[in-house]
Order: sequence, then structure tokens, then C-alpha cells
Amino acid sequence: MSEAMTMTAPNPPVPGLWATLKEDLACVFERDPAARSTLEVLTTYPGVHAILAHRLAHKLWRGGWRYSARLLSFAGRLLTNVDIHPGATIGRRFFIDHGACVVIGETAEIGDDVTLYHGVTLGGTSWNKGKRHPTLADGVVVGAGAKILGPISIGERVRVGANSVVVKDVPADRTVVGIPGRIVDTRLARPAGKGVNLDHNVLPDPVARSIACLIDRIDTLENELAALRQQPAPNHGGECQTCSAGDLCCDSEAMHEAAH
Repeated sequence: MSEAMTMTAPNPPVPGLWATLKEDLACVFERDPAARSTLEVLTTYPGVHAILAHRLAHKLWRGGWRYSARLLSFAGRLLTNVDIHPGATIGRRFFIDHGACVVIGETAEIGDDVTLYHGVTLGGTSWNKGKRHPTLADGVVVGAGAKILGPISIGERVRVGANSVVVKDVPADRTVVGIPGRIVDTRLARPAGKGVNLDHNVLPDPVARSIACLIDRIDTLENELAALRQQPAPNHGGECQTCSAGDLCCDSEAMHEAAH
């Protein structure tokens, strides 16, 4: 077989700046049901303004015009309350919903079809030069107020729950919740090719689930102990016999519903 026949197909060409900006604008209508018209989005969406400013600033940064890029980025931050370093690499169809208090560091890398909600930080954990900010793969959704810190990798289609703090790598198709972020083995994330899954509010509670499992285990042990003692199984009658915590007790019905 000749060398020409064994060569792999070339990668598709990267779209130009104008085509990328049009994609950024079009993806708003796919992910925000409140968007009504192109004029409304262009004039009233700070997240769109922020990404438009960053596309231009990043182009200046890549061209060696570092001060001009930082100045344009600073102007964009004053206008939108979104702070994106011009050195950050951002893929296609990027969307910042509400666009308030979002911070993206210099060495952050963001793939295609990524969605960030307000208050998200892609920050660093070191003052050393080099790679110090996270890398987000395609299709990642980061909930409001979440912090992703350090040179870690977030896999494809990962969902980060609101106010979570993620400091470790996350494999693809997982959900992360809590402080520090805990990986929940879930397949709720939408498979590849099925669009962006924005259901970041559908999140399991690993702590409640663990407590509920412990409660079930205690009930089993109490029944086994009663059988060994030849006593009737304990019946609490829906009320805790140990304390008066009431609905605050982990044995409450709400806790079991949250866990299951």
C-alpha cells in the first residue's frame, strides 16, 4: 500500500473569526429560552459581549500585541463584569449565561460547546509560570458559583454542580458536586452527539445517600440483634427513641427521598 493511501484525512479547517462569532451568537438561542431576537442578544447579553471582546483580544494576544489585548480585555471586563484573560484558549459555541462575575485565567483551555453560568471561576492554585489553570473538554456545563482550580482536566460532557469546588481531574460523563468536589458515578450526562445537557440542577447528594445507607444498615443490625435475643423487632413508630431532633434527624422521610 502506497504512502499516499495510508495518510489520514486532514483535520477540518478552523473557521475564521467572523464565522466563530456567528456560531457564538447562534448557540445562545439553543441554550437560553429567554432569547427572542438577534438584536436583543447583541445589545443586552453581557456574556455575548464578553466572548466577542475575548475573541478579538485573543487574536491580538496571539499576534504579539500583548498590551492592546490586555487593554481590550480590561474594557470588556468593565462593560460585562466578566474577566477573561486574553491568553485563555476558548473553543467554538461558547456560552456564558447571565455573564456576571465569571473569571477565566490566562492558561485556561476550553473546548467546544461549553456552557458556564454566573459566578464561575477557572482559576489557578500556584504563582509559578506555566500551565496553572484548568482544561475543560467539549460539552462541559459548569453550574453557578462553581470554582475549578488548578491545572486539572475536566472530561467531555461533565456537569459541575452549583457552588462546587473542583481541584482534581474528572473523567468524561460524570457529575461533580460538593466542597471539595466529589465525582458521582452517574450516566445522566447526555451521550456524544446528542447536544448539550443543561440539566445541571439534577444532581445526586452523595452525603445524604451515604447517611441513608448507614441508617438502613443500623436497622438491619437491630433486627438481627433482636432475633438473637429472641425479642420482637424494634418498632420506633416513626419517631426516634434516642433524641428529639424531629424532622432534622437523618431518619426523616425527606432524607431518604433525597438519597434515593
